[in-house]
Amino acid sequence: MPAKIILLNGAGSAGKSSIARALQEIATAPFLHVEMDVFLAMVPEALQDHPDGLSFETKLEDDRPSVFAKTGPVAERVLSGMRRSVAELARAGNNLIVDDVLFGNAGVHGDTFADYQSLLAPHVFHIVGVFAPLEVLEARERRRGDRLVGLARWQHTRVHEGFTYDLSVDAGTASPGDCARVIKETFGL
Repeated sequence: MPAKIILLNGAGSAGKSSIARALQEIATAPFLHVEMDVFLAMVPEALQDHPDGLSFETKLEDDRPSVFAKTGPVAERVLSGMRRSVAELARAGNNLIVDDVLFGNAGVHGDTFADYQSLLAPHVFHIVGVFAPLEVLEARERRRGDRLVGLARWQHTRVHEGFTYDLSVDAGTASPGDCARVIKETFGL
């Protein structure tokens, strides 16, 4: 049987990780949760806010900070390795919930979705758009304290440009459990 992969795409603080954990709890078969943040945490501290790793540029949008995260060559290799790790986990028969921030046809970081599509073609692969209003994202971002304030503002609409989703969930009004139930029912997990 081919592995089943659910790719959750949305802005930071949209609730992707919470939805993934909720889905793991209710899915009939076991699903591993693969988080982009775990891979980015592998980048050495010296390359955080560095052009070769991850760098950040803050601009004002509507008189509020909007932070664009740029990936340099080291971070790009890490993210490419993440996609290939996902493919290998799936090839080994693991069902996966992948928690990522993609920019698809927008071309911000290249077309990483096309890379996923190619790598995951032998498997059952669905992409789910995780949406939430900007005000909700910014409130969550401030509460979390582990994000640069403004990342969600920059990603909010850009992260969904160019995508046609198999399913969209509103994580601003629905709980992670409710979103997980919709995903489970829609894809028969």
